[in-house]
Amino acid sequence: MNPGARETGLEPTLTEAAKRLLPWVVAVGFFMEALDTTILNTAVPTIAHSLKVPPLNMKAVLASYTLSLAVFIPISGWMANRFGTRRVFGAAIGTFILGSFLCGLSTDIHWLVAARILQGCGGAMMLPVGRLTMLRTFAKSELIRAMSFVAIPGLVGPMLGPLMGGLIIRYFQWSVIFFVNIPIGLLGLYMVHRHLPNYLNQKRVPLDIVGLVLFGSGISLLSYVLEIFGEHTLSVLEIVGLLAISVALLGAYGLNSVRIPYPLLRLGLLRIRSFRVAVTGNLCTRLGIGGLPFLLPLLYQVGLGYSPIQSGLMIMPQALGAISVKLALPHVLRQFGYRRVLIANTVLLGMMLIVFSTIDVGTPAGLIVVLAFVFGFFTSTQYTSMNTLAYADVSAEQASGATPIASTVQQLAVSFGVATASLAAALFIPNPNRASAPELIYGIHLALRVLGGLTIVSTIVFSELKPSDGDAVSSHKAEIPAG
Repeated sequence: MNPGARETGLEPTLTEAAKRLLPWVVAVGFFMEALDTTILNTAVPTIAHSLKVPPLNMKAVLASYTLSLAVFIPISGWMANRFGTRRVFGAAIGTFILGSFLCGLSTDIHWLVAARILQGCGGAMMLPVGRLTMLRTFAKSELIRAMSFVAIPGLVGPMLGPLMGGLIIRYFQWSVIFFVNIPIGLLGLYMVHRHLPNYLNQKRVPLDIVGLVLFGSGISLLSYVLEIFGEHTLSVLEIVGLLAISVALLGAYGLNSVRIPYPLLRLGLLRIRSFRVAVTGNLCTRLGIGGLPFLLPLLYQVGLGYSPIQSGLMIMPQALGAISVKLALPHVLRQFGYRRVLIANTVLLGMMLIVFSTIDVGTPAGLIVVLAFVFGFFTSTQYTSMNTLAYADVSAEQASGATPIASTVQQLAVSFGVATASLAAALFIPNPNRASAPELIYGIHLALRVLGGLTIVSTIVFSELKPSDGDAVSSHKAEIPAG
């Protein structure tokens, strides 16, 4: 039996064969979620025309999913402890499949929004519960290799999404976009039933309902503001007012969380230096690099004149770069340590954004492909390093509290990254609807340089690390505490 089985209700230790299959099981869920949003973005104009609504109204379809994620991610740790990781992860995939199916059947935008909310309920559980399962299964010395594999779908999905979306819209009905995830999800359900352990905490703790209302309201309002950021649907005063309300709700949650024994999110975990740096670094780094998937298609399609399919093909090599780092990263982290790797890699990512700002009409397609591959390599290194560092000093007992915090911040970081890129582009392209191709290219170039500078500045976050931080997961000898 696992040493912590009597205290936490963990199942007997998995066989080596089952442990090898576990990352594949978790990766299926991650891939579904990562693919969904980017594949939908390509189809927005077509869906709007089919549902007879203005394209701008489709923003609700995109925002509803993000808001659902923001509300339900925080309760994932409590759900996993209460009902078990296998049951919750399987229910998450099942809910996501049902939501996808209903999205594909929708004939009205209101039904589509409702189905997207249901999708978000399922998606909110996949990332944190999947990570929690990995943490409770693998020794810390094995975590880098396992997590580097699981991180790949999160990078591959957004790169395949635009290409798949373009092909589906061209040759099939738009509903096929939502049906793509159904066979993937059914495969995932089978794998979950056969291979995912059901880690269950026998100690019953009450759900922090007040915290759920305060944090859910505050974080969903903040996510909404980020979704509409850069548009002209609300005035500056209204945006500031919504932000103030969001901050007040989150502040009220913070006060509530220190007064009760079992808060929704255990913010005290941020006192752990490696966890705090990893979470903060995730947020700050994505302010720069998180906007690239938004700017590159704009640069390639509108500025350089590539078709959506050609643009997708130019971005796809990032996935190959992400996969290529899988085997090398554990050795690199073991040799140089997290502090040096994250500082150097963050600087290189910032420089890569500046290099992307030199792409022009005369840039050879082969060179763009090479740049995409290299950027994918560095991006995978960054995300996997930050995600594994977050759990270097977190015990198995603390893991169920740490994963919702890390996942919530990551979700917000994605929205912050797109909002930052949107703001930078708006500053240098005052009227994108009337800008000529050379003006658009010039504006995007300036925006990329600003984002590159922000990325380089974010290395300050990682300077707080000590050289030995992260050794618990990069060393051969370390084992994850039993709780």
